[in-house]
Amino acid sequence: MKTRALLEMSVETLEAAVAAVRGGADRIELCEDLSVGGVTPIVALMREARAQIRVPIFTMIRPRGGDFVYSATEFEEMKAQMGVARAVGMDGVVFGILTRDRQVDLARNSVLVKLATPLPVTFHRAFDEVADLQQGLEDVIAAGATRVLTSGGAATADEGCGELAALVKQAGARITILPGGGIRPGNLRRIVRETSAREYHSGLSHARRKREEFEAGVRELARVLEEEAGKLQLSPARS
Repeated sequence: MKTRALLEMSVETLEAAVAAVRGGADRIELCEDLSVGGVTPIVALMREARAQIRVPIFTMIRPRGGDFVYSATEFEEMKAQMGVARAVGMDGVVFGILTRDRQVDLARNSVLVKLATPLPVTFHRAFDEVADLQQGLEDVIAAGATRVLTSGGAATADEGCGELAALVKQAGARITILPGGGIRPGNLRRIVRETSAREYHSGLSHARRKREEFEAGVRELARVLEEEAGKLQLSPARS
């Protein structure tokens, strides 16, 4: 049993997913077009990843890049994508819908959470655009999500450490705070020590184009988490 914090890697290709698992990733966030923050991957990619990857795979449910305020047509598309993700054997889903006044759209997110059942739900970094993060966290909890992927409202998790620590404290055992945004081996140690989170998310965008470099970067992230687990005596991470 692993006692270190869980490491989730976001990827947009099967090759990257395989490299991430080889490097020690505990969970995969599967997307397409990470240049815009990720959108829903095509069905073929979900199926290929499921056939070759043994760790949990969470798939992005996002019909387009840009903002997180969706039309009625886009919302229907997200519901359909949810059904596809469940049908092809994804282990969880990742989405987030906001209102025009930068609040969590409690009604629509609740509908998607219900459709996802029994799959766990990650509310993605749309959260970082919410006007009031503390109230936003309560709204995400009310919608039924399992975790929140966030940089603490800052450009990167490194810059948002203080807010992330506050969110971890506010969340308690009710929901998992998943720090993400610019996490690399060079700053992960500080983020772990300042936030005490139990899961971390990285895309290693600087190393994504070269499989060997990406795999080595994932391995280094996992090594940092192993070392910090020994020092901080973290409880076992969840999958």
